[in-house]
Amino acid sequence: MLTFQDLQAVGDRESDRLSFVRKVINDHKSSDAYKMAAIAKDYCMHQNCTILQYRKLLYTMSGETVPDNYSANYKITSGFFERFVTQENQFLLGNGVSWTDPETKDKLGTKRYPFDTQLQELGKEALVGGVAFGFWNLDHLETFSLIEFAPLYDEENGALSAGVRFWQVADNKPLRATLYEPDGYTEYIWDDSNVNGRILRDKTTYKVMVATSEADGTQIYDGSNYPTFPIVPLYGNPYKQSELVGLREQIDAYDLIKSGFANDVDDASQIYWILQNAGGMDEVDLSRFINQIKRVHAAVVEDGGAHAEAHTMDVPYASRETLLSRLERDMYKDFMAFNPEVIASGAVTATQIKAAYEPINNKADQYEYCVLRFIQGILELAGVDDTPTFTRSMIVNTSEEIEVVLQAATALNADYVTKKILTLLGDSDKADEMIQNMSADEMDRFPTEQEEV
Repeated sequence: MLTFQDLQAVGDRESDRLSFVRKVINDHKSSDAYKMAAIAKDYCMHQNCTILQYRKLLYTMSGETVPDNYSANYKITSGFFERFVTQENQFLLGNGVSWTDPETKDKLGTKRYPFDTQLQELGKEALVGGVAFGFWNLDHLETFSLIEFAPLYDEENGALSAGVRFWQVADNKPLRATLYEPDGYTEYIWDDSNVNGRILRDKTTYKVMVATSEADGTQIYDGSNYPTFPIVPLYGNPYKQSELVGLREQIDAYDLIKSGFANDVDDASQIYWILQNAGGMDEVDLSRFINQIKRVHAAVVEDGGAHAEAHTMDVPYASRETLLSRLERDMYKDFMAFNPEVIASGAVTATQIKAAYEPINNKADQYEYCVLRFIQGILELAGVDDTPTFTRSMIVNTSEEIEVVLQAATALNADYVTKKILTLLGDSDKADEMIQNMSADEMDRFPTEQEEV
């Protein structure tokens, strides 16, 4: 594992730095963290590698294995991992971040890169890969996943102090990389024109001041950097590991059982024949018999003592259905996810709904600590002083919740009651307007002193 101290030891020689950047990329790709993140990304895209790489084999009389190219071989991939990480991420971040200062959101993002959208994207990458990286780029947040960014941590305090972002659109296309350091970034490229690589852009400060005139055009006249390294890690959990860890084996078992079930149903759906008193027929004769059955749906048995019987098989399913249901139920429990089927039927009280949400609430608490720590790092870089809060996305029994608010209305502020009810009805954006209208109605209801005179 390469560190920030290794980067400092390289020096300023161009060839040495090129070799170091390439080594950082290669070491990162061979690391366990990168491999796990790449596998988790595949599972998130419903490309479960275990079932997709599964091969059915046959054993010969001599004990050798050969591919089974005759029986069904379905490869059904489930979407549990994508469902779980999306649910956890949107449960906490789906409603965006709330701030005490209304102007904070504009300071942390642009129309192209809204802070809430970028944070949701970064959060999902963190849950999938275990960690993701947010780059504060002057006036907005950019997201780097673990499979495109190689971090360089400080050996002394463990802080992220440098890193290399790399990408390559295809194996026969140039490899691009950007080395981020505390005092600026440098861009590199490896292509056919220079196999050993070359500098595409010299080291540049993160904040660049430019001036434009008709005579000189656009020119850089000054630049500066941030007080700390402008890339902040966001961890998906306190263990700093992918959420797929511990869940992958259960997903694989579910996919294998479901695929095997489909294979057996497909194989058993075909009719097989038993020919009695036809021992003189070889495989060629049997094949001709089957082809004739498929072609004309009839066959002639010439020997008076021979006859043919058609048979089908019933595939046992009860045990598999039970195991699949058990695996699905266990995965929801182990991931601490919310299962909507628990409250999908019948009239469910608010207490039952809250109880169903309790596991994911507990898990989101841990996730929230990680997000808050990340946001605090971004606020320091942006020079913003504010406190973020979150509104979690939950299903509620609207009528029961409104009834509780109305029962307590006499002891609450009227504006609060109005906002709470409109929030439950999904019209929270109209709360301020309605409160102003209500205040105006109250003023019209009571005459002023001048009118009384």
